[in-house]
Amino acid sequence: MNISYHGHSVVQVQDNDKKIIIDPFISGNELCDLNADEVKADYILLTHGHNDHVGDTEQIAKNNDALIIAPFELATYFENKGLNAHPMHIGGAHTFDFGTVKLTQAFHGSAFFEDDGSIVYTGMPSGILLTIGGKTVYHMGDTGLFSDMKLIGDRNDIDLAFVPIGDNFTMGPEDAQLACEWIKAKQVVPIHFDTFDVIKQDPESFVDSLQSGVGKVMKPGDQLSL
Repeated sequence: MNISYHGHSVVQVQDNDKKIIIDPFISGNELCDLNADEVKADYILLTHGHNDHVGDTEQIAKNNDALIIAPFELATYFENKGLNAHPMHIGGAHTFDFGTVKLTQAFHGSAFFEDDGSIVYTGMPSGILLTIGGKTVYHMGDTGLFSDMKLIGDRNDIDLAFVPIGDNFTMGPEDAQLACEWIKAKQVVPIHFDTFDVIKQDPESFVDSLQSGVGKVMKPGDQLSL
């Protein structure tokens, strides 16, 4: 399984011929190295409905006839646009032809801001536990620290976690460090930082604060294998 990071919270996963993209905030994201028109995806996984996570979902879905997997209200929003979507909710899991998706809780908000200024409620925010080929990736989405992260760590053998560190909107580095202790992931990649001035952080310092060998800073376009 090949995994790549593309700035903010954008993650791509490829396992054999299956291509997945998570939270594809590409257009308007100066840190992203992707072009939305060129993205190949069979599945789009969304943690919540904020514009900096939904991003180019509609365009990518149309270009690829991709299935959108998202919390119920957000999936329904896209179904009403004529796109293919699979609705889920927190605590629920579903097995697809590429593997299993389970949504976890996340403490944040979730609403989509339309071009005319109207706001669409898009349900509860979530994290994503993605299990493929016996490996589990935890994309935490946008979240503050919460004690049930311990339970997630106890009940799941997490090989790789994408952890927000930007502060202001999500956990900052200190809370994220504690979260990493609780989820007990074998490898941790910091996300959701530097995209905006208010979430500027030093990812290398964060990685240095973790147990030796656990943290890895990925620059946009970097890849790793599980």
